[in-house]
Amino acid sequence: MATAEVERQRGQLAALSIAAVVIIVGVPLWWKTTETYRAWLPVSQIRELAKLQLQLSADVEVVFARGTVTPEQQKKMPLTQTQEEDHAVDEDTALKYKYETKYRTATIMEEDALNKPNAAEADLSLHVLSESPCGSLVIYVIPESSSLLPEDVKVYIGQRRTALLRVPQMRTAKTLEQLLHHLQPHIKQVLRVMSFSRADITAALSDRVRFHPGNKESIADSMRAFKSSPGYEITFSLLNPDPKSHRLHWDIEGAAQTYIQPLLTKMSPVANFSIDSQTLHYAMLGVNPRFDNTRSAYMLNADSLAHVINPVEARLGSNAASSNPVLNFLLYVPDAYHSPLYIQDQNKREVPSNAFHSPRWGGIMVYNVDSYYGPETEFPVDININMAKVMGVFLAQLRLLLGVQSSPPPPGFLVAPCGSTGLADWELDRLMWSRSVENIATATTTITSLAQLLDQIGNIVINDNIAEQVSSAVTSLQLAVAELEAGNLKFALQFSKEAIQASEKAFFDPSLLHLLYFPDDQKFAIYIPLFLPMCVPILLSLIKIASEARQKRREKQAKKD
Repeated sequence: MATAEVERQRGQLAALSIAAVVIIVGVPLWWKTTETYRAWLPVSQIRELAKLQLQLSADVEVVFARGTVTPEQQKKMPLTQTQEEDHAVDEDTALKYKYETKYRTATIMEEDALNKPNAAEADLSLHVLSESPCGSLVIYVIPESSSLLPEDVKVYIGQRRTALLRVPQMRTAKTLEQLLHHLQPHIKQVLRVMSFSRADITAALSDRVRFHPGNKESIADSMRAFKSSPGYEITFSLLNPDPKSHRLHWDIEGAAQTYIQPLLTKMSPVANFSIDSQTLHYAMLGVNPRFDNTRSAYMLNADSLAHVINPVEARLGSNAASSNPVLNFLLYVPDAYHSPLYIQDQNKREVPSNAFHSPRWGGIMVYNVDSYYGPETEFPVDININMAKVMGVFLAQLRLLLGVQSSPPPPGFLVAPCGSTGLADWELDRLMWSRSVENIATATTTITSLAQLLDQIGNIVINDNIAEQVSSAVTSLQLAVAELEAGNLKFALQFSKEAIQASEKAFFDPSLLHLLYFPDDQKFAIYIPLFLPMCVPILLSLIKIASEARQKRREKQAKKD
């Protein structure tokens, strides 16, 4: 009996020891080694960014030329005023536009520049005197009798960040306050053209905000242009459907350096660009043009243009080494049997440029060479393409596709030509304002969506590199918002680009998908065969020990009774 009791106690101690080891050591070790690693994320800061509150600040300087203010008004200058305008886009997005306007009189050197024979020379001289920082504007108010502007022009917008403003009936204002009140509508009109506008900024939020019907023009502009990207690839393609008819020669390298590269160099703060070219033989448009007897020419109507791109796009190829958007520009030279070929608009009129563009894709131009064909022409004909004519069309299309707004100016406005760069300084500023807001909105949406996804699905691994990218994106977003508020447009754009790159790198990290499709039922299917054979004997032993302990307690109680 003594031996049996010792064996029974030994068995109980063994069972209790095994259970203790399993509970104290085994379960925590299993829990720790099988838990999903989730690095810390700045969730509170991400939630703050989800409520997008942006303030766009611009510095405006209004300079009064001689003869525009009285001596009493001049004594109260320089004067600085701040104007703010709230713009509630939706419940999660609010904007504030802040203009800090400084009023002063012109210096002697500025007066000399304003005495130039025409507005273009005055604009150049004023630019040489002082270069305005990115995002700022200088408006020179000139007398009504000034000969700088034609009689029917009240505002001249130069190539830089300078405007000349002529306001009638300025001498009727007695005090400076009356003068500024009289000027205010005209200054606002200049700002809507040269600086950020409500329509442009709202269009930049197209991925975040649902538009209202009143913004159709801005929606069309935003849908035409490519979305913001760190880089773009520009491909020029020469389509020769019939090499037997003509041998085409185009100096695309020289033309790109002369006409396209100055624009891309000026737009380098916005994105990086690369250019390549190719020649495709026996490449057809895929649409049979209709012959018009009245014009003795072949016609492509507006309805058939949509069917032109797909057959050609299959021949263009793609760059698999890059994920940047591609802007395609195609020069199509029709063969001798379908020349001349013209494009018609919806009103059955010939398009002057004989070209069209497709939103977020590129443009196509038809280049007719029927003048080279004669009764005694020997084929193939050697043809040198006029690249100045071609690049003029492609440059205009490139501006539209990159988001450079080209809306007609209001009545009474005269806008100077862009010059050799193809882009005015104030146009670049407007694009930078829009791209900064677009980048901030896109990065904020990406980071917020990623945080919600990780919060809803707890078995997604969050590695340290993902947490680092998320933290970097949040920091860059905060800096971009702060720089926008301070009016530092160049730095705001740079930080917004860093934010969108870091946010997309974190969102599309492949490590996020490793345990995404590993549901709980599969976990049970793995763990039950492993733990059940070990746990059943331990549980039965513990139940037996507990039962014997209760039996002994009842026996002792019975003896006492």
